Amino acid sequence: MKQKDLQRAEFWISTILYAIAVIILISNTGNRRLNWEYYNFRENHMTFSYLYNYFLPKIFQYSVIYMAFLGLNFIAIPAIIKKQQVATNVTYVFILFIVTGFVISITRTYSDAYLFAEYTDNQSAYNRIFFKGFSDTLWIFIAVSGYVVLKEFVFYLIQENKDAENANYQIKIDVGFGLAFWFVGLLLLVATSPQYEVIVMWTLIVFAGICQAIYAIHFYLPKHQQKEKRFIHYFGYFLLIALFLAIPVSLIMMLMATNIDWGAIILCFHFPTQLIVTMLLAWYIFKSRSASNNQIFALKKELGKSDASLSFLQSQINPHFLFNALNTLYGTALQENAERTGEGIQKLGDMMRFMLHENVQDKISLTRDVDYLENYIALQKLRTSRSGNIVIDTQIDEQLNNLEITPMLLIPFVENAFKHGISLQHPSHIKVTLQTKENTLYFDVNNSIHIKPDNDPEKLKSGIGLQNVKQRLALLYPGKHELIIRESAKEFFIHLTIKL
Repeated sequence: MKQKDLQRAEFWISTILYAIAVIILISNTGNRRLNWEYYNFRENHMTFSYLYNYFLPKIFQYSVIYMAFLGLNFIAIPAIIKKQQVATNVTYVFILFIVTGFVISITRTYSDAYLFAEYTDNQSAYNRIFFKGFSDTLWIFIAVSGYVVLKEFVFYLIQENKDAENANYQIKIDVGFGLAFWFVGLLLLVATSPQYEVIVMWTLIVFAGICQAIYAIHFYLPKHQQKEKRFIHYFGYFLLIALFLAIPVSLIMMLMATNIDWGAIILCFHFPTQLIVTMLLAWYIFKSRSASNNQIFALKKELGKSDASLSFLQSQINPHFLFNALNTLYGTALQENAERTGEGIQKLGDMMRFMLHENVQDKISLTRDVDYLENYIALQKLRTSRSGNIVIDTQIDEQLNNLEITPMLLIPFVENAFKHGISLQHPSHIKVTLQTKENTLYFDVNNSIHIKPDNDPEKLKSGIGLQNVKQRLALLYPGKHELIIRESAKEFFIHLTIKL
């Protein structure tokens, strides 16, 4: 679950619980004699008003606790953890604590007004009420703060280790979420002022459930799935573990409770919780993760196929360049002497060396890729240097950065320009521009277009080079490139932007 999704869920859950508490207060209006406060007032021979001694105080208490939770959970504590405006947020927490403490204490002077009859002076009653009000407020703030810290720690583990496939990290995350669930329940219990034994019982049952769920998800169920056992075996395992845990849970409860009967009471909650809630939740989590792992495995297989397809596309492009370069040298040898041919052979050697040693790598230095591009253009200039109607303009910035690029992405556009933009009989032009700004590459190629004669074998070719490059860009730079292609009757233009 993403952090924003959890925050949205927290807000709605807390709001719904607050609304339910208010609705319960309203619905209990006709059962006012059942309130505990009513009997306390009656024992002290005082008049009890459901509106002023119970309903309004509870409304104010629930409201201030709800607002305190929102302020601590969504504003103050996360900002303090992230060290954002620490002094301001600490001051905000202090003011919120004082306001919450006073509201709870003042409302208790009405809901606990019977205490004034138990003391000889009013000041002693006020001291007890305000001390209890601020101590409960402090406990609420500690519980909420602990929950927020634990939640942030869990998301920190997820963020730091999202790419790790270590089971230990997942166990830590699961334990963290279990403790966060315990804190939420503890917070809700504190808001209702329960007996001490209820808090102990909640803690023991939840901790037992966490241990049982962790063992089931990470140790038992993987073996259960491998052996293809039925669900009844899983249920039997959970029943045995629940029986085993019942002994220490009941003993600890009896030692910490004031009444030995709590040992039997906790068992009445322990078995249904472990055999229904924990068992089904662990089963669901394990099955969901197994499905996700299978999906990831399938995606890896598809990625392997994509890599193979990419290698095939590269193998299609490379020989095309070699044949073009050899044809260029052949034409040069017919037109000029050995000196120019030697220059062309030297550049061809550099290009072949590039393709043999660097073209097979996933990423290479942008400087080396630009060198290959310039060698290719120089070879083409040798072929067309005798024609005065051909203008080849290059504006390629020197690359002094440490940027890397996938090889053979740029050259197909230039090769396509020379293939379709050069005519020895008509005026032709090619312009190549390459520059980088920060980590972004800007590449432009503009060339004239000439309709090839029917007897030209190049006319029947489909220009697979550009199509291959489009596929490679989609595979290698998804969401990180922009390719614009425009064509008119006489000109062809491409603009490529890549974030390297």
